[in-house]
Amino acid sequence: VVDFIEILKVIFLGIVEGITEWLPVSSTGHMILVDEFIKLNMTPEFMEMFFVVIQLGAIMAVVCLFWDKLFPFEFKGGFKVKNDTMNLWFKIVVACLPAAVIGLLFDDWLDEHFYNYQTVALMLIIYGILFIIVENYNKGRRSVINDLSQITYKFALMVGVFQLLALIPGTSRSGATIIGAILIGASRYVASEFTFFLAIPVMLGASLLKILKFGFVFTSAEAIILGTGTLVAFFVSILAIKFLMGYIKKHDFKVFGYYRIVLGILVLAYFFLIK
Repeated sequence: VVDFIEILKVIFLGIVEGITEWLPVSSTGHMILVDEFIKLNMTPEFMEMFFVVIQLGAIMAVVCLFWDKLFPFEFKGGFKVKNDTMNLWFKIVVACLPAAVIGLLFDDWLDEHFYNYQTVALMLIIYGILFIIVENYNKGRRSVINDLSQITYKFALMVGVFQLLALIPGTSRSGATIIGAILIGASRYVASEFTFFLAIPVMLGASLLKILKFGFVFTSAEAIILGTGTLVAFFVSILAIKFLMGYIKKHDFKVFGYYRIVLGILVLAYFFLIK
């Protein structure tokens, strides 16, 4: 039904998604750029949906790795609600509200105007510079939020406002929220964890929206492509998350800033000088 070359292409796309979803380098940006070079033999409508729904694999990786922190119930000695976990979920919902409202209202407009290599390249460069500036500014400052339990509703809403920046491809959802959380006073570790958890309802909502627009009827080829990409993204995401959480214990985010700047310049050079 699907030839071997198309399977290889979707495996590569799944690897790119799994790595870039959690590192602050823009997964959507990378997927748009990779699609310029590796064209799946699918309709534009399917590809628009695919680039969003493949993120479900990445979400499941977070759920699996952080199950103990995310599941709000326990059954030892009877059914109990874990109040701290439930409160965390309420704060996650609050942080999701700004992007949910704006995303629903402007989804088609954003797709039409910003899903292109020029926007991606510029956002890669701009936010790469911002990462370096924020890390320099933050050097020597002591974080005031060093545990998830210290997160307030005000903090959650402010991070949610920063997440609005990620509606433009190339920005990086994790990058925008991590920068915002660090500026507000969170440690890199807490900023990263909260960003991961925030991704769950955001990506579920975005995926549902795209599937509703596309329709729930898939050809066998479309089902295989979507399933393969999502599964690969899941396994690669587990490795990427473990890497990042270990990395930030000893390093800052400047390296991702430099990476973004170099990649953005290379993309602009390719499209202006070669293509």
